[in-house]
Amino acid sequence: MKIDFANLGRAYEEHREEFEKVALDVMRSARYILGAETERFEQNLSSFTGNKYALGCSSGTDALLLALMAMGIRAGDEIITTPFTFIATAETIACLGAKPIFVDIDEDTYNIDASKIEQAITKNTKAIMPVSLYGQMPDMDDINAIAEKYDLAVIEDAAQSFGAIYKGKKSCNVSTFGCTSFFPAKPLGCFGDGGAVFATNEEDYEKMKAMRVHGQVKRYTHHYIGMGGRLDNLQAAILDVKLATYENDISRRQAVAESYSNKISDNAAKPLVKDDRTSVWAQYTIRVKERDKVQKALMQKGIPTAVHYPIPMHLQKCFSYLGYTLGDFPVSEKCAQEVMSLPMNPYLEEAEIDYITTNLNTII
Repeated sequence: MKIDFANLGRAYEEHREEFEKVALDVMRSARYILGAETERFEQNLSSFTGNKYALGCSSGTDALLLALMAMGIRAGDEIITTPFTFIATAETIACLGAKPIFVDIDEDTYNIDASKIEQAITKNTKAIMPVSLYGQMPDMDDINAIAEKYDLAVIEDAAQSFGAIYKGKKSCNVSTFGCTSFFPAKPLGCFGDGGAVFATNEEDYEKMKAMRVHGQVKRYTHHYIGMGGRLDNLQAAILDVKLATYENDISRRQAVAESYSNKISDNAAKPLVKDDRTSVWAQYTIRVKERDKVQKALMQKGIPTAVHYPIPMHLQKCFSYLGYTLGDFPVSEKCAQEVMSLPMNPYLEEAEIDYITTNLNTII
């Protein structure tokens, strides 16, 4: 048996007629950037999340950048975040000349440990940027309370958690800003690059709306330094098709995760989702000893795996100027050596899950 890790081909086939119709409609319209499709998708994003201010943009990375730019982040400012994430989180901070300040993670959820945030705050701190890793939001009540105490913004990096719920509220509607990605392999993915940024007030929304078009408030009138960060209509139209049935996709992903958790032996550390929240299972990530050996053995059986992420941010060469060293964030470092993601998509069949887990249990 050969397993498909993300099964993007199956995702296309499930809605092929609708995808091809909306794609053809966009091409025939000859309007490819910021048109009716994007506006409609933004309205549907607002309805889905409950957040009034939703803005499509060119990627999850640019969503983070737009939020930071709207805040006026600049050299000398500090943003608190996690070292256990994809580079885009800290990279966008550094791109504006600001300083990423890392805080270690909670070993059970892999998300930032809220109990360690307050000790990292200085007079230069402007925001907290928690990552909703693997599809589950961190302890947002605690994070928001700290932010309120110190008059800080909270920017949720929700690149992996769009559709997740925390105490009754959707991801991207729990903080000052929410930023998500529609990269093809995400739970809600387009056929290229795409993202969205959400705000809690109209002023930030209008500023980001201008900034995604080079700071332009009307043609050739620029009030801000901005960027080319638009979502194109073709991707918006495709995403709108997928958003209509996205809740069903989330349910199917959750069923796959539940089956995994029931069938994987206790020789692996299985993911924990806290009782007051849900995960959309961007990844199903376990921890194992001798990971390389396990991965090679599974690949020989036609079972692909992935590592998200093998090197924490504080140990990446590009961030060596920050002065962090090995041992500074021991939980992140430990997890980086042991995490391994199994195939995860809404189309995994029970026979495939049985095949994956039987082989995994034999190996570990």
